[in-house]
Amino acid sequence: MSTSTGLPPIFSQTPVKEVLAREVAKFPVNTFLESIAVGEDNSLFVSSHYDGKVFRIGADGVPVLHVAIAGKATGLAFWGNSLLLSAWDDQDIPTVFIISPQGQAQVLVRLPNAIFLNGLTYLKDDIYLIADSYRGAIWELNVANKTVDIWLEHPMLARSSSGSVFPAVNGLKIYDNVLYASVTEKMQLVKIPLQSNGQPGEPEIFLQNINLDDFAFDVDGNLYGTTHVYNSVVKITSSGSITIIAEAEQGMVGSTALAFSRIEGEKTKVYVVTNGGMSLPPATGIETAKVVCLDVGAVGLPLKS
Repeated sequence: MSTSTGLPPIFSQTPVKEVLAREVAKFPVNTFLESIAVGEDNSLFVSSHYDGKVFRIGADGVPVLHVAIAGKATGLAFWGNSLLLSAWDDQDIPTVFIISPQGQAQVLVRLPNAIFLNGLTYLKDDIYLIADSYRGAIWELNVANKTVDIWLEHPMLARSSSGSVFPAVNGLKIYDNVLYASVTEKMQLVKIPLQSNGQPGEPEIFLQNINLDDFAFDVDGNLYGTTHVYNSVVKITSSGSITIIAEAEQGMVGSTALAFSRIEGEKTKVYVVTNGGMSLPPATGIETAKVVCLDVGAVGLPLKS
């Protein structure tokens, strides 16, 4: 597979079974697409990290600016018809914004004791969980009450050293009453059982030597994850078996996040966002950022626009 030089060859023996890839949208070079959320009508909302923008992409594949904040944008998730955005404000204070369907952003809550808010996911009722990649913690956000507290702070979620620039706990998703967390800096995937009161059980390592950024589950419990600097998307079964399903040739250079279609009959389509290799440029240089649709039900076809 195509990866940047100097990386541990963790996927060198991983089988490859490429799926159909179709380019949906393209952004200028040096656009760091960070997160994606899919609306009920299959509209795609993608965050651009460094310039604090969220774009909406409709069926025509044309990105339209939905909102811009004075700060940096990271994770996206739906709360009803509104979007939640983990971010930093213009004073570099970790902040969660709420974005109306009309594209108006308001501060929901500021977290001065947080460091690096990243992936967020729905837990129950009005409660969401947010990864803090540098603190090594997961925050619990009550959207309705506009309150936030530590849900879990644990060494498994933390960086190996405070000087590491790589994010530790990063992506968060729940499947079958278990929270899965990618801990990128340690190249681990961690499982945290959910207790009946919504509080965490004891974390355990599910996989090691797996470089994941964000990920999502299909209806059968298979995990699909972006590998970021490894320029690919992998499929991980519930037993821990790993397959590469898309690589640089399918547009995966700097793959950061993905989300499944919500349209009935299209549940095998997953939308991936990339940064074109900004974090670790390939030998050919940084590419355009992309949104690519992978059909995990179709195998062996090349990238098509």
